[in-house]
Amino acid sequence: MTHATASQTAGPYWHMIDFPAWADLLRADGPNAGAAGERIVLTGRITDGSGAVVPDAMVEIWQADPEGRYDSSFHGFGRCATDAEGRYRFVTVRPGAVPGPGNSTQAAHVVITIFARGLMKGLVTRAYFAGDARLSQDPVLALVPAPRRGTMISTPSDGGEWRLDIRLQGAGETVFLEV
Repeated sequence: MTHATASQTAGPYWHMIDFPAWADLLRADGPNAGAAGERIVLTGRITDGSGAVVPDAMVEIWQADPEGRYDSSFHGFGRCATDAEGRYRFVTVRPGAVPGPGNSTQAAHVVITIFARGLMKGLVTRAYFAGDARLSQDPVLALVPAPRRGTMISTPSDGGEWRLDIRLQGAGETVFLEV
């Protein structure tokens, strides 16, 4: 081989693999049917650096069960494509706090990975829950400068919905984690 292979970005082909049931972790025919815990909807909008919606991203989530365990009896993975308005939406249960490094405890959170055009790899962030008493002791959130933590904290609205809008770059960019 005399030339290096050119790099490629991810997508935009997520619309071809979208299966809406993947976004409902509690669906009746799924592995979490009848799961215990507080039913929630995690929703938001993804925008680019100029504030334009990203209508062709894929969003994946991974979370613990309500007891804070990554347990084989709770399938904590979901996937959805953003719609024409850049919105994503997952139906799940509110996760519990999980063990952290050493003897620490991480506040309840959902790990979110975004794949979109122009990205060489997925961007990873977390959706914490506003009002959680453990936020001030979370070892990962403590690494984020205080003025930027709000980009990782979802806010409640009516009907059990929690909203976290994600900005991929620019002013107000969401904090993304290196994993």
